[in-house]
Amino acid sequence: MAKLFRAAIMGPPGSGKGTISKRIAQSFGLQYLSSGHFLREGIAAKTEAGLLVKTYVERSMLVPDHVMTRLMLPRLEQLSGHSWLLDGFPRTLGQALALNNLYQLDLVISLNIPYETLKDRLSDRWIHPASGRVYNMGFNPPQVQGKDDITGEPLIQHDDDKPEALMARLRHYKDVAKPVIDLYKSQGILHSFSGTETDRIWPYINSLLSTKMHTQPSDTCQAQTP
Repeated sequence: MAKLFRAAIMGPPGSGKGTISKRIAQSFGLQYLSSGHFLREGIAAKTEAGLLVKTYVERSMLVPDHVMTRLMLPRLEQLSGHSWLLDGFPRTLGQALALNNLYQLDLVISLNIPYETLKDRLSDRWIHPASGRVYNMGFNPPQVQGKDDITGEPLIQHDDDKPEALMARLRHYKDVAKPVIDLYKSQGILHSFSGTETDRIWPYINSLLSTKMHTQPSDTCQAQTP
């Protein structure tokens, strides 16, 4: 690939960002950069940024912009010669503007998934805390009920994945994401996809990326699944 390609994916909890991101990385050779992975890695390595992150995570607080950018931007600078896909960053307008100062994104994918679908997915979602591996009892269950496939350690369900907390999370996501989405819309790089099944959304995303990465057309129209 002659031109480096930089993209980001946005979506509420349970929207399938992780699944779609991995498909994009495998299909198009992009480095998949998950903010959640870097958060866990920084905490485990006890880096300066990681220790800062830990103080917020331990209190179940959102990691503020200046800490997230301090964690993420140096990692992106290490990958200056690579094409990549960001998942979970930028999450806020402050993070998006900090990223903008270093890199111009080529494409931002926004996933619009109905509330009922998110509620069903998250009520079935179990997580291996140490690695961040996610299982879904409906379509991606662990080999042994309640145990991580690789380590055999117990899986947990986050309190904020439970239905009573989900509405507040979704409301918060929409409030925080709207200015970020508006920014990328104004730059002509936002493409929104709606649907209830990842497998039905994926062909549209696959087609968009095939076009963008191989022909780099100048027109940036909104893509929408029927």
